[in-house]
Amino acid sequence: MNRRTLGCLFELLETFLLTLAIFLVIQLFVAQPYQVQQTSMENTLLPNQYVLVDKLTPRFDDYHSGDVVVFNPPSGWAQDPSGTPYIKRVVAIGGDTVDIHGGRVYVNGTQLNEPYVFENQTTDMPDKGSKTWKLAAGQLFVLGDHRQASQDSRDFGPIDRSSVIGRAWLRYWPIDKLGLLTQAKQPPAASGSPATSKAP
Repeated sequence: MNRRTLGCLFELLETFLLTLAIFLVIQLFVAQPYQVQQTSMENTLLPNQYVLVDKLTPRFDDYHSGDVVVFNPPSGWAQDPSGTPYIKRVVAIGGDTVDIHGGRVYVNGTQLNEPYVFENQTTDMPDKGSKTWKLAAGQLFVLGDHRQASQDSRDFGPIDRSSVIGRAWLRYWPIDKLGLLTQAKQPPAASGSPATSKAP
């Protein structure tokens, strides 16, 4: 093998390693793709759709009510033996008090307006009862948009911020479903107005 051929091979190897390094840095610190595998976020997100998970901005802009997040579920709750992360919506953050009763979600005493919830569903506890949580600093309360098909904070309680991989902000596949996901905090519902909800 002559020097010219050897030089070309080294250049190709350098390019490959540099590309791999850039890809790994982006995946670890900036953004990564995530395939939705559960039904718990219908109809906002459907199984086999792909979203881009933002891992960078949460370092300086904390999570908010209304954010869709990808996280590692508490030990013992992962249904998939491969350890597939969950994807849910944040409805409350550290310092908030969450109360679920009568099929409705209340945060700090105010009923949430949840237009994203699967149609004609209510937010019920697994035992059909009621429960209140006071979130500590660094905790998030997460619920699936398809409340009756979701395992979420109603089952395993608030999650630690440290378990969150990132904020899902863009649905990019299939291409005809391309679009940004709702991130803004939802305004509270007017007194007496119905709330809709469901779960995984």
